[in-house]
Amino acid sequence: MSHTATILLLGSGELGREFVISAKRLGAYVVACDAYDNAPAMQVSDAREVFSMLDAEALRRAVETHRPDYIVPEIEAIRTEVLAELEQEGFTVVPSARAAQLTMNRDAIRDLAAHDLGLTTSAYRYAKNLEEVRAAAAHTGFPCVVKPVMSSSGKGQTTVRDEAGLEAAWDYAVANMRGDRSRVIVEQFVAFDYEITLLTVRHKGGVTFCPPIGHRQERGDYQESWQPIAMSEAALASAQDMARTIVDDLGGYGLFGVEFFVKGEEVIFSELSPRPHDTGMVTLVSQNLTEFDLHARAVMGLPVPAELRARPAASAVILAERDSESLSYEGLAEALAEPGTDLRIFGKPTSRPYRRMGVALATAGDTDTARAHARAAADKVRIVYGD
Repeated sequence: MSHTATILLLGSGELGREFVISAKRLGAYVVACDAYDNAPAMQVSDAREVFSMLDAEALRRAVETHRPDYIVPEIEAIRTEVLAELEQEGFTVVPSARAAQLTMNRDAIRDLAAHDLGLTTSAYRYAKNLEEVRAAAAHTGFPCVVKPVMSSSGKGQTTVRDEAGLEAAWDYAVANMRGDRSRVIVEQFVAFDYEITLLTVRHKGGVTFCPPIGHRQERGDYQESWQPIAMSEAALASAQDMARTIVDDLGGYGLFGVEFFVKGEEVIFSELSPRPHDTGMVTLVSQNLTEFDLHARAVMGLPVPAELRARPAASAVILAERDSESLSYEGLAEALAEPGTDLRIFGKPTSRPYRRMGVALATAGDTDTARAHARAAADKVRIVYGD
């Protein structure tokens, strides 16, 4: 079979699904891996492997079976020491094994940003038990945010107003940890004006930025995003400068989702994902080259434009309400009757409360109108539970 590259995708959720489509359009052969069968990316890939990404032997076996040109992580929870070994053996890990290791744990990437690179961050401390959480909160002051150093999509995150709320926040963080580290980060709550994701592409020709994306979260998880978000030139330049600094330090090629809080002209580094970002799903309709197209190009060593533009657009998530093994969807026609809208149903085989099952997308003459249409479309999609 002739193809341009073989890609082993580690994690096969909705972001992986769109990445597979982009990579296959460029002629790649993609093997999608996840802990459960028929995951969204597997439905559009060339081959699949079902195993836990935290199973070191199974991970190595998949790599040795397929001998990929590129190993592309889509999730944080991966046995990253195996990626480091594979990189030493000559395999290409995207963007680098070090980036995967540092970003699997919020503490490592935060320490790199704050201490090694001198980026502006909020005050923070780490804690391994409730007593240390109390001491950390005394350092940061209230309100503060308590979250696991390792989790996905903001799970386990609580904003705590006073000392009485610390124990429940610690319990919630522990219950929602990924991997095997009982450690949380306690950080000062920043009374920001807004927060952004700056999609930053590191590629053979340099570094390219997408126009900034605004987003709104609930329970630490993204609910809607819009692009572009209005920022002063000084604040945008500051965000771009910090993003360039950190992605150049991490190295390798690919798209990074870099999150910032913005308060007036002050820009504060929050987090980084070395892969397409959930808030970046808005680029499916806002940009000619989506975040997934850009990731595929950068990974495969293909040219990325020096400048990227976005038309006003928004995304709004479609969430499940309960656990179910049997799902169908209604209301698509009504949703798509909203002006300028489109839908992506992710094809997840099961649901659970608050699980993202799809996203509504909209373009309009301005982002406020696009947000209203995207939310209206999302509200019209109904998940029908068959059990």
